[in-house]
Formats: sequence, structure tokens, C-alpha cells
Amino acid sequence: MKIAYFNCFSGISGDMIIGALLDAGLKKERLEQELSKLNLSGYQLEVKKVVKKGISATRVKVKIEEEGVARKLKDIIDIIDKSTLNARDKKQIKKIFYKIGRAEARIHQKDIETIHFHEVGGMDSIIDITSAVVGLRILGIREVYASALPIGHGFVKCAHGSIPVPAPATLELLKGVPVYDGGIRSEMVTPTGAGIITTYVKNFEERPLMEVKRIGYGAGEKDFTIPNILRITIGKIEVKNESVFGDYIRDEAILVETNIDDMNPEIYDFIIEKLLSQGALDVYLTPIQMKKNRPAHVLSLIAYENDLKKLLVILFDESTTLGVRIREVKRLKLIHKSVIADTKYGKVRTKVAIYKGEVKNIAPEYEDCRKIAGKHKIPLKLIYDEAKKAAREKLK
Repeated sequence: MKIAYFNCFSGISGDMIIGALLDAGLKKERLEQELSKLNLSGYQLEVKKVVKKGISATRVKVKIEEEGVARKLKDIIDIIDKSTLNARDKKQIKKIFYKIGRAEARIHQKDIETIHFHEVGGMDSIIDITSAVVGLRILGIREVYASALPIGHGFVKCAHGSIPVPAPATLELLKGVPVYDGGIRSEMVTPTGAGIITTYVKNFEERPLMEVKRIGYGAGEKDFTIPNILRITIGKIEVKNESVFGDYIRDEAILVETNIDDMNPEIYDFIIEKLLSQGALDVYLTPIQMKKNRPAHVLSLIAYENDLKKLLVILFDESTTLGVRIREVKRLKLIHKSVIADTKYGKVRTKVAIYKGEVKNIAPEYEDCRKIAGKHKIPLKLIYDEAKKAAREKLK
């Protein structure tokens, strides 16, 4: 799987992200072709090579004609919705702006719809965020990782006057993110940079084990005592060791188990949902009796080793366990494929299991069936039957 690792030793901003992506192989012409879908005029993408402390990097500047434009969230969303960008890019761009909007709303104690986006609402920020989203997609990045973020210190001027570094909205966006001062008297993380990186990053940690394919350097506008650049490393990681074994798929995973006898049972539902959302392949409970005949449960989860670290954090944060047992397991699975079943009520995602070339099982996606059943007010089991029938028809 292709991933990107952002080494943010000198901070991060929207223009530094674009510069790093261009330096790593994103074509300017392709980027401008995507930006044209915003249907905006009055800007120009200026790209040039610069040298920062002896390191060659790509510097990007969005030159705009407008001045002092403070858009509301609705204005920005309208621009995105009316564009001809693809649906996935639109969704991600809006997600970033909503994240920034919520941070601004909390800082100013105002409703998100009434917030005026000053610096972040300018055309240059719209171009920065859009470029980051489409750039990561064009380069085929599936997951994003990053180092801890240096935030700097001092004061910076903005529409509200002089404010402390990091800007309040930036610090709000960085909740839960590992940060440090960095020793630079300047703004090192901008709200735009914080909004983009916190939306995309899976983990802020040391560089994951990866096979390096491309490296890019995006230059910042200022000059520091260290190179003011953002380094992006693009490479591949092994998500799973999967191979064909006769009529099966064979892979290796990790089984994690822990005995719990002192936790409110209602909490299990929350933990299980959170583990599954963060990459666990399966999570299940087994009732047991512990010493002094205390009723308890074994909480078990199966996951790939790459996801183990973050899943352990969830276990230790959310449950009362003091330790876990871990062992490697080998799995044999039926060959399976994903099929979209076109029922008369709507589309349903299904998983189809195949053995010796024959369909052995069709499993419709529960959430799809539940939504359709609720919308049309018909039995859930009917949707399951319709989805299985439609999937079989599609496979013929």
C-alpha cells in the first residue's frame, strides 16, 4: 500500500504541502487542470525551485488579486459544491474546512455558520487545501503519517491583531497531536497546514517501516536557523502477508486477548466499535469464570501487525485491562470479492465468498440494508434477500 510520511521538523503550511507534493512528482499541469474545476479566477500558481540551507526544494506561492476577503463557511462550501471536482475530493475538502470552522467557532464562542474565515477563507487557502486533497489522490496515497509538530513561539499578526503563536485556532486543531516548541520564534504551523494534516494523518509517530519510492521538499516562505522545508517521503508498506493456498487465501495476523472482570459491560460496545473503526479485523467476547468464581469476559481481537500499536492504545485507554496476551496466527480464508447489488430499492454492498469457482456465501452490508429498510419501511430480511438475489444475478 502506498503511504506518505510528512517529516515536519520545520513545521507545516498549505503552500509547503503543495510544494512537497510537486517536488515528489505531482505534475503542475495536472494540478492546474484539477484546480480549474473550482471555476475560480484571479489567481496564479507560482512554482519555482529554491535552496534552503543547501537543500533544494519547491516553493509554491498562490498569487491572488483579491484582498481582505473574509468568507463564511457557507460561501466556501458553495464554491466547492458548484465545482466540477470529483465527489470524493469535494467531501474531503469540505471536511477540512468544517474542521477549521469548528475550531474557529470554539475559540470565538460563535456559531460555526456565523464565523468569518479571514486568512483561511481567502482564495489562496481554498487553492492550498484543494491542491493538497487532489495532489494526494493523484499520487495514489492511501494513508498519511507524520512526525510530531514544532509549533514555534512569539506573536503573529492576523485580522484580529497580534495573537500568540501558535494561533488559538491552530492549537485547537492540534488537540491530541504531539507537539513541541521547536525553538523558533515564528509561526511554524498555520491553521491551513494544521487543518490538512490532522484530517489526513493516521498516526503522528516515528517513520513507519516502508520502502521509499519518492522524496519531496516543500519550501516555506521564511528563513530560519534550520532549513524551512517540509519533507515528504512516499513509499510502500506491507499491510498483510497474503498469498494463495490452494483454493484459499492465506495470511498472517495478530491475536490479542485480555481477561476483564471489573468493567461495566455497557462499555464493551463502545470499545468494540472503536477497535473495528481503527483497523481491527474482528473483535469478540467470550464469557469466563475467574478466581473466586467472578464472572468475566475474554476480549479478543484479530488485527494485522501494522495496526497493533494504535489498537493497544485504545485497549489501555478505554478498558480496565492491565495487560494483554499476543500471538501470531495463520488464517485460511475463502477467496472473496466485493459486488454492488443493484436492488429495486437501491444499491447494496455485498461480499461474495467463492470456493472452487462456486459462490458459497453472499453477505450483504448490514448498514446499507438497514438504511434502505428504514427509508422504504420494509422488513430488513427482505432487503437481505433482494441483495443476495441481485448479487447472484450480477455474477452470472
